[in-house]
Amino acid sequence: MDALTGLHFRNDTGAEGLGASTAPVSASIPVASDCDKDRRRTDWAPAMPCESPLAMPIQSLYHFDRLKDRGRPPPRSGFWSWLSRFIVFGGAFALTAYGAYEMYKVVSVGTVTTLEWALVAFFLINFSWISIAFTSACVGFLWLLIRGPKAPAIPGEIKQRTAIVMPIYNEAPARVFGALQAIHAEVEATGLGGAYDWFFLSDTTNPEIFVAEEYAFAALRRRLGSSARIYYRHRPKNMARKAGNIGDFVSRWGGNYAYMVVLDADSLMTGDAIVGLTAAMEADPGAGIIQTLPLIINRNTLFARVQQFAARIYGPVIAAGLAAWMGRDGNYWGHNAIIRTKAFAAHCGLPHLRGRPPLGGHILSHDFVEAAMIRRAGYSVYMLPGICGSFEESPPTLIDLAARDRRWCQGNLQHIRVLPAAGLAPASRQHLITGIMGYLASPLWLLQLFVGIVLVLQASYIKPEYFTSEFTLFPAFPRFDAERSLALFALTMGILLAPKFFGLILALLHRPTRRGCGGGILLTISTVLEIILSALIAPIQMLIQTGHVAHFLFGFDTGWNPQRRDDGSISFGAIVRRHRSHVAMGFLTLIAGLLISPSLVAWMSPTILGLVLAIFISWATGELAFGLGLRRIGLLLTPEEKNKPSVVRRATVYARELEKPVAVADGLKSIYADPEFRSVHVAMLPAGPMRRRGDISPEWALAEAKLLEAKTVDEAIGWLKPVERMTIMLDAVLIAKLIELPMPTPPALPAEERLRQAS
Repeated sequence: MDALTGLHFRNDTGAEGLGASTAPVSASIPVASDCDKDRRRTDWAPAMPCESPLAMPIQSLYHFDRLKDRGRPPPRSGFWSWLSRFIVFGGAFALTAYGAYEMYKVVSVGTVTTLEWALVAFFLINFSWISIAFTSACVGFLWLLIRGPKAPAIPGEIKQRTAIVMPIYNEAPARVFGALQAIHAEVEATGLGGAYDWFFLSDTTNPEIFVAEEYAFAALRRRLGSSARIYYRHRPKNMARKAGNIGDFVSRWGGNYAYMVVLDADSLMTGDAIVGLTAAMEADPGAGIIQTLPLIINRNTLFARVQQFAARIYGPVIAAGLAAWMGRDGNYWGHNAIIRTKAFAAHCGLPHLRGRPPLGGHILSHDFVEAAMIRRAGYSVYMLPGICGSFEESPPTLIDLAARDRRWCQGNLQHIRVLPAAGLAPASRQHLITGIMGYLASPLWLLQLFVGIVLVLQASYIKPEYFTSEFTLFPAFPRFDAERSLALFALTMGILLAPKFFGLILALLHRPTRRGCGGGILLTISTVLEIILSALIAPIQMLIQTGHVAHFLFGFDTGWNPQRRDDGSISFGAIVRRHRSHVAMGFLTLIAGLLISPSLVAWMSPTILGLVLAIFISWATGELAFGLGLRRIGLLLTPEEKNKPSVVRRATVYARELEKPVAVADGLKSIYADPEFRSVHVAMLPAGPMRRRGDISPEWALAEAKLLEAKTVDEAIGWLKPVERMTIMLDAVLIAKLIELPMPTPPALPAEERLRQAS
């Protein structure tokens, strides 16, 4: 293959490159036992640098000695952080107390029944949740209006080495390798690229994608030259998922690097953003994790463009509020952040939760827990919202979002087990509660609606008992204060919508943002459109998340499926199957409401309309045509969409250039038919035995049996299942057996054809 011409690789430990095999290897692959000696060679480049292990001991959640286990004195948040906390939590408490009082007055016109007390309780929980979000947004709005965060200055030099790591799992290779090449080019343009090494950390299980990743790595190495410090490691067993992937890197290579910047498979960051993060970390020896605010980019479907617009206009207000009150007790979102490597290794080895999944086993939402544990050790965790140039993508459809939310829901519910951990800072517990409530809020909202419907049904159809058996001077009338109820509803809606209007005001005042969104009029129309669409989508998401919570409470594990990142539409049949229960729930609620009271239907109209139209909403918002049509007329525009950052443009170009070289129809056929690539592939397998002698898995035994039984390579490949294909690719012994098989004998030509060719 042209992409491999002149490229030679060795495995990550300096060994012979054959793993547990005696299979033939290309003579161009060096054989040496000393890693440093190999690194001095100039005719080839290692697939991974020399290992520099860091101990990463498993931490205990429930045993913590503050004197022995803490790495340093705890960080102290400043005056403004404490003032912000007082405003956020004090204001939220005052709002919640007022809302609870008003709700009690709504139901206490007559005797308060058990159902009415339940309604007050559910309202209190939900109202307190949105009150904290509101007061936090108020702080963020004031901060951005008066001062605004500032980005750290770009330094003249970087003193310590930093690893840029991108964990990947069954992703489109052209996209992720093109993205990292774009980030690499941006960092090199700063003149400080010598301080960074670049790593693809693959947990891929799809055999064709695995081979395509190796082709992409070879093509990228050929483009950038052997001097480029870009590396690739594939993990044969993806234990503990993403957290295990990062942990494997830190425990084997982390000693080489003072810091690491963790990216996601859809991450993009400018060179200034990465260098700014590194400078901030070097300037603050007490920092453990510094997080950026990623903005959503490259989205085209209507659903994704709504998310993209909301993140761009409202996200800065929310992020500024969080940064203000969190201070040095912040949170970590798993990517687009820089981490102090030794502190992470010493204090962030995640334990397994006792019991079986979904609430036991590996900690899925590891980022929140890692932030809490490194903060527990005395290192600060904070966000720098002033750093621009941090980007990510979002799911293209509501169904894709639901699939991602399913994983996040399970991980966040596991935080219930982490919440009582010893030694955590109060702010860290608040972050865990935030993650938990992000999903429990949906079933609580549903319960509040259900109790409200039952109360209206009771008032309309059940004959009230005006005089109970207890002695009273006055009858018990089951009534509500309608006027106070309407005022409380208006207050609730105001609190929900206020952060959106804060973002709109700031965008209108900021000329580059206003112009980048198409001007003040189009920006305002886009905000109204986003509010309407979000209101219609919200009840659908409520039922989806309620289903997820119920699913996990009954003990079902979510698994680990790759996220779909392209803009392709989902079939209409799949949309109908996914949302038919939501539509049924909407019609059932509509009919029940009409039978009970027309005013109930009016009160619940946004919820009912969203559910009744769930199939149409999911289909329409997932269509490219609607999203692109709105972009053409200037709606839901963002500044980064109108004037794309250079890193985004580079990533698109590089991904297109890589699409052809990495196209792999059949991974085993590529290994069989391309000797040069086979040499590269075998050399990149982990050194040492892939399995202990006599430890034969069913997949290995079946793969070997099929290879021995087959008469041709095509026959063998046709028999193999995906897991058996992957087993062969990861074992040099089986690869040697594969290449011993002959090609199919071409069918004999008819006599007439032979005579024609001879003549």
